[in-house]
Amino acid sequence: MALGGARTAGPAAPAATAGQLFAGRALRTSGKVLPEHARSHNRSLVLQTLYSQGAQSRADVSRETGLTRVTVSDLVAELIGEGLVVELGHREDARPGKPATLIDIDRTGHHVVALDLSEHTRFRGAVLDLDGTTVARAEVALDGATGERAVELVTELLDGLLALTTAPVLGIGVGSPGVVEPNGVVHSAPNLGWTDLPLQERLQAAFHLPVHVANDANVAVLAEHAGAPGDLLLVKVGHGVGAGLIVGGRPVIGAGSAAGEIGHVVVGTDGGPRCACGKQGCLEAWLAVPRLTAELERLGEADAAASAREETLREAGRRLGIVLAPVVGALNLSEVVLSGPAELLDGPLLEAAVETVRNRTMTEHHRELRLRMTAHGQDIVLRGAAVMVLSGQLGVS
Repeated sequence: MALGGARTAGPAAPAATAGQLFAGRALRTSGKVLPEHARSHNRSLVLQTLYSQGAQSRADVSRETGLTRVTVSDLVAELIGEGLVVELGHREDARPGKPATLIDIDRTGHHVVALDLSEHTRFRGAVLDLDGTTVARAEVALDGATGERAVELVTELLDGLLALTTAPVLGIGVGSPGVVEPNGVVHSAPNLGWTDLPLQERLQAAFHLPVHVANDANVAVLAEHAGAPGDLLLVKVGHGVGAGLIVGGRPVIGAGSAAGEIGHVVVGTDGGPRCACGKQGCLEAWLAVPRLTAELERLGEADAAASAREETLREAGRRLGIVLAPVVGALNLSEVVLSGPAELLDGPLLEAAVETVRNRTMTEHHRELRLRMTAHGQDIVLRGAAVMVLSGQLGVS
């Protein structure tokens, strides 16, 4: 809408800026490549070229990356030995001389396990291959679990998913609600009763695999970024409300790892519903799935209640628009995406958010802005979690 099986750790590589699971724009890297990191950097260049462009000859990779043929051949031999790259046979070529041998990433040779902990009734997970094809799915009911019991459910879900893998596991990616530090510590997730929980460390110790944990909205925006034309804000609506932001091709995390925590911004000066954090009128108190669902159920399904149900959704949309307007004005965003239950967000709520942003910003700020639902549906966090693993383990973005 325009406004105008095997628990085998995969080969490790130095962490890189997270990117897309499927071919698209790579996120911009930050910092210079130091000499001592050159080999890892070159390795990532080879993998990135093959991942995004498909089968290539060694000479093709050399031309694309600017690396010498000797360097490419050496790296490819290493990657073949690790089971990450395979030879596909000779290229059909009418040109004279020996035909080139094509190589590619072994896209089904490793699995990634992804978890989405953002929904208010269940934890969801999936096993994916390196191309993003879903191999298996599983979920566990949350049943109001918090604290240590919620951690046990994460472990149970991972146990079940790992039993469904049929290839070595490259790593585990987890999208968690709340403020998550770069080292995978969940600093604060009130809805799950987690405070300073070293989730990444605990899962690595339990499963002896590389684990990457990040905020669910920051994870989701990575999956969405592949199809976005420029800067992007993704608002994730689930058990709580959060946002992931990419500006200038780089994810914005914030000094305290809390960028995008818009759920506990108080919206307006007229009070409002009591929030789990103790304040009144937080965006989350208006917009979170449990609150909206409960309010709509209270109103009932009768025809006489239809207008009240629509007004409830529109009011939630207006509150969202109030929060979005200054962000759009300050950053001149080109795209805002909503992720969450389409039956709640798509319709009156989205329309009201668009109207509010338009009314609260200058035309120059919203003329090119698109505010829309995600195209990835309920799998957006799972796909973004797989992105983290590809990036962290292979340097592929």
